[in-house]
Amino acid sequence: MKQPIFQGVCTAIVTPFTSSGEVDFNTFDRLIDRQLAAGVSAICVCGTTGESATLTEKEHEELIDACVRRVDGRAKVVAGTGSNSTANALSLSREAQALGADALLLVTPYYNKTTQTGLIRHYEYIADRVDLPIIVYNVPSRTALGCTAQTYEALSHHPNINGIKEASGDFSLIARTRALCGNELNLWSGNDDQTVAMMALGGQGVISVYSNLMPENMVAIAQKCLEGDFSGATALQRGAMELMDALFLEVNPIPVKTALNLSGTEVGPLRLPLCEISSSHLDMLKHAMKRAGLSMHDAT
Repeated sequence: MKQPIFQGVCTAIVTPFTSSGEVDFNTFDRLIDRQLAAGVSAICVCGTTGESATLTEKEHEELIDACVRRVDGRAKVVAGTGSNSTANALSLSREAQALGADALLLVTPYYNKTTQTGLIRHYEYIADRVDLPIIVYNVPSRTALGCTAQTYEALSHHPNINGIKEASGDFSLIARTRALCGNELNLWSGNDDQTVAMMALGGQGVISVYSNLMPENMVAIAQKCLEGDFSGATALQRGAMELMDALFLEVNPIPVKTALNLSGTEVGPLRLPLCEISSSHLDMLKHAMKRAGLSMHDAT
């Protein structure tokens, strides 16, 4: 049985930028403090929500280092180190290990994709060369590549491959994976709106976008699931669904960074090719925020 890296909520934290486009480390520290105060179990740094695709290698290193230092053992630090180049993913993973991260999040290779055999070799190659536990990130909507249950079974035999962040939305895949892998591969939801269903199938929690805005709510949902109160968790998630949906009106993290700025937590602009939210979606996001009880400022 593999012990999960964390249980409950891991916030896929945004990367704040200054108006001139540099990483805003002072705000980054405040964002982390806010999450820890709310009781999250882990912080995922340099993930998709953190605009990892636009970070330089130096920024990637500095952000992981800043996160590890600020968290200071109060929660787990999961570093996003995925790439469509196995050699580059290994380099990023070794860097994160040297900086003190607790675990690695590795998205499936994108663009050049690969076969299922290639996927297994990619992850095993990296897992053989690092000491940290690895979370496989399956998000076919972004990568045009998905893992099969048989691939998960093969990966589950490696001692350094701890689990999967599942964002495929394929519950048949998840059920088959649970049947094949049991407790040798931990499961975390990669979609906020599927947290309760995923945890009902044996998931350990969620790697969350929504918790950037409302961490206490997400922690409460996950905690009820861990306690076996799925009826209570469902009621809480039902109340959060409108805002969860609004945070994906456009590609993540456009809505969540917009919402943080609107709520008075200034996280700055997005980096191209991501751009400002459309006016129609902005109105919908504001409406969802208002209904969720979030105060708004004039800044967007």
